[in-house]
Amino acid sequence: MGLNNVLIQVFRFIILLAVQILVMSNIKLFGYSSPFIYIIFILGFPLNTNKNLLIFLGFLLGLSMDIYSNTGGVHAGACVLIAYLRPTLLKISFGVSFEHNNIKLTQAEFKQQMVYLASMVFIHHLTLFALENFSIKLFLQTLESTFVTSILSSILIYCIIIIFSRIPNR
Repeated sequence: MGLNNVLIQVFRFIILLAVQILVMSNIKLFGYSSPFIYIIFILGFPLNTNKNLLIFLGFLLGLSMDIYSNTGGVHAGACVLIAYLRPTLLKISFGVSFEHNNIKLTQAEFKQQMVYLASMVFIHHLTLFALENFSIKLFLQTLESTFVTSILSSILIYCIIIIFSRIPNR
């Protein structure tokens, strides 16, 4: 990854974290937790980079959220898991295109985009809420929170990706 790409990724990391902390954390939709858009960083990380680097950056991203929200590592755990599972989910979602490193999320079929996006968001949110609640008694509440927040987060993330994909010279 060249210096220009490194700077772009650092900028994305900081901006997404700031928007999550300053804006999204103050939104409570339908009484559930806030939509989590900061995982766009993991979703859109370049394919041709070291997977261990992505896992480490996912940990830093989640840890930053944990420090802000005082949640004891649940964001870090959820981010590390989706960073680890990302290659598998890309292969499931995009098939042969992934094997040739020929994926452009915004140019893929809508179905492929949704399978990838929804699965990553759902796994992140399920892990996050399961670690947060950490109780079998709260299983239904965990699932309910996961479904509602996943739907809202997925819609918002998809809209953000579409809006920013239309900006030239990205």
